[in-house]
Amino acid sequence: MQDTFDITTIVFLALAVFVIWRLRSVLGQRTGNERPPQDPFARREQAKQPGEDNVVRLPGAANDRGAMAEVGAQARPDRWAGVAEPGSPTARGFDAIAAVEPQFDARSFLEGARLAYEMIVTSFAAGDRKALKGLLSRDVFEGFEKAITDREARGEKVETTFVSIDDAKVEQVEVRGKAAQITVRFLSKLITATRDKDGKVIDGDPETVADVVDVWTFSRTLGARDPNWLLVATESGQ
Repeated sequence: MQDTFDITTIVFLALAVFVIWRLRSVLGQRTGNERPPQDPFARREQAKQPGEDNVVRLPGAANDRGAMAEVGAQARPDRWAGVAEPGSPTARGFDAIAAVEPQFDARSFLEGARLAYEMIVTSFAAGDRKALKGLLSRDVFEGFEKAITDREARGEKVETTFVSIDDAKVEQVEVRGKAAQITVRFLSKLITATRDKDGKVIDGDPETVADVVDVWTFSRTLGARDPNWLLVATESGQ
């Protein structure tokens, strides 16, 4: 019995380390220099650009031989297949990112965005500030933290079961200088309910799977060593 427990524990620890590594390798960690929207639940028309302090050259930049191969790959019309149509504004936005960071992979970004989406949604429901802090820009984190604090002051608890992400689609890519923003529309299924201090359900339904549409914008300073894609704006979609 003890051996079984030890093996199971090791397996789950390995899975946890893998998930954290994938998030950091694609979306990165918070730098604290970003200037996002004040309201985490309402996306601004235009999020402020992240700061560019302490920006260093990304390994594998355009003058490296491996990166030069990627520059050639950038011209392929099918490079963004499955993520953006050739010649579309989204594809041109990805091209602009790849011009600075030739090794950028849109599919890997979407994979990381899906992982981050699930982690942020469940962490917010659980009131896990530590998990949120590494994935959100400063002002978005402050907004989430305030909502959690207000909820706790009222004695409310949120129960959320993440069922699935049915779709994650890039809606817009914008590059201004070295500031890149990628907006993703998520279609997900959640079971969520909010209970008051007496345990009464005051919002949602603990027995019903709800379809949820969220439009989230991630931002990063291109050319930085770490892939610090942070959530800078959120919006409820239709």
